[in-house]
Amino acid sequence: MPRGLFITLEGLDGSGKTTQIKRLASWMQKRGLSPVVTRQPGGTATGDRIRALLLDSGSTPIAPMAEMALMFADRAQCIAEIIEPALAAGKIVLCDRFTDSTEAYQGGGREIGSDPVLALHRLICGNLQPDLTLLLLPSLSICLERARRRNDRQAKGGSDEGRFEQEQDAFFGRVWQKYREIAKRERDRVILIEGNLSIDEVHEQIIEAISERVVVAGKRT
Repeated sequence: MPRGLFITLEGLDGSGKTTQIKRLASWMQKRGLSPVVTRQPGGTATGDRIRALLLDSGSTPIAPMAEMALMFADRAQCIAEIIEPALAAGKIVLCDRFTDSTEAYQGGGREIGSDPVLALHRLICGNLQPDLTLLLLPSLSICLERARRRNDRQAKGGSDEGRFEQEQDAFFGRVWQKYREIAKRERDRVILIEGNLSIDEVHEQIIEAISERVVVAGKRT
């Protein structure tokens, strides 16, 4: 059976990834495709426990290297349990975040650098690369405003995933810049969708970027 198609969505919290991955999955389903949708951190029982530790603002301080190691532990489990079996079965996989996030947040934000992140990716993830990455990059100020507003709503509802949003703006500035660096380096893989666009405008750009590949993948299955 032909191998499936691996698509990731990337961007800062508040960039609109979650909304867009839902819209993209719905668009595919209406065309007879059945994408496997997952996220990182999370997506598996083990991953959800790691996610709670990493994102809960009440977590004790986590050393940058420990934080990066936890991200890769979650990723290894997701690859083994969800991503690789789905791709081997010829399915389309939509993943909310992958190693680009670790390179941006831990490599850039935590100032670990790209080399340790990419070395761990080769070792732990078998250097698995997405076929296509959609990088949503509104302005930094818009991302921060949206993310902090969302976390306030979640906190009122009893959910707390705001540990990263407690960081200073300089941290997110480094993340934003690292994402741009990744897009420049990985031109064949990363589709950069930037600017403060509406939800519909972003969706239209995503469909334009992926439709041909998705139709081809669908015909193979």
